[in-house]
Amino acid sequence: MSHKTYQHPQPFKLESGKKIVDLEIAYHTFGKLNADKSNVVWVCHALTANSDVFEWWPGLFGKKNLFNADEHFIVCANVLGSHYGTSNPLSINEITGLPYCLSFPLYTIRDMVAAHQLLAEHLKIDNIELLIGGSLGGQQALEWAVIEPDRIKNLVVLATNAQHSPWGIAFNESQRLAIAADRTFYANNPKGGLKGLKAARSMALLSYRTYESYVRTQSEVDDNPKDLFKASSYQNYQGEKLVKRFNAYSYWYLTKAMDTHNLGRNRSSVKDALKAIKANTLAIGIKNDFLFPVEEQKFLAENINHAKYEEISSFYGHDGFLLETQKLEELIGAFLKATKERLKKNNLKIA
Repeated sequence: MSHKTYQHPQPFKLESGKKIVDLEIAYHTFGKLNADKSNVVWVCHALTANSDVFEWWPGLFGKKNLFNADEHFIVCANVLGSHYGTSNPLSINEITGLPYCLSFPLYTIRDMVAAHQLLAEHLKIDNIELLIGGSLGGQQALEWAVIEPDRIKNLVVLATNAQHSPWGIAFNESQRLAIAADRTFYANNPKGGLKGLKAARSMALLSYRTYESYVRTQSEVDDNPKDLFKASSYQNYQGEKLVKRFNAYSYWYLTKAMDTHNLGRNRSSVKDALKAIKANTLAIGIKNDFLFPVEEQKFLAENINHAKYEEISSFYGHDGFLLETQKLEELIGAFLKATKERLKKNNLKIA
């Protein structure tokens, strides 16, 4: 495992036209690049994750798992604006000598992908054997596959969409309203907005899970409580947990970036953008995903050439893309095996 930071030597121009000076990208690599550079697995992470994919996606990534460092060269970059080492709102503004906080420029999913492209060039990775991501990570992966269709050979996207929905934007805006209700958010202090962030995380968790999961895990043992309910304690715990490891400004900007996701923006249409993807694609939906309904993943598979749709059911809802690793390992493993066999068969026919 290697944890490094790449510093880009030139100003990084955003989709808005604004620039970030001294862009830094934190990233992890696992394993070694083989001689013909055909074993690259690039992971795009979700909203509040970091670049250590072995930490947050165990069961799919690990020594004895489908994606391991013995067979693959695995790369995961911390996204633009995140809390874990890449340039973000708590980075120091060279002009003021203080953290940017709310003066950090707005950025988009495409800007995240542009940063990934810079890192890929730095690492001399011309071709990506497999690009994978779920939720916000899937949005990045799709955008990259549209921008550079010849670079991505296989694409696996989970619980994601081609354009962020009004439903998803409404959830994000509601969370930002909670953060903005914390007056310390406007103090431009790195510790600002943390009470608001706690409330935002509590709201977000409801969109990530299901009614069934709360009934089964947060129901009371005692039938007579009048306060301090188990579900209440759980929401507080999850909010505090994020506050201890993240910051309100990064969360604010990352949700703003998610809202910008639209493969059709400044292109002829969303469908035409999807048809530009050349990668062999697997789109996985979660039957009871409240935030990214399966219709969105079916839409991807219907409009990407050489695409397949698979579906799982998860007690956890949207979070199933992180937690149902045994089901996912089977589906993704079967997809990659079938793709390899099909390509081999086609090559034999051509020969």
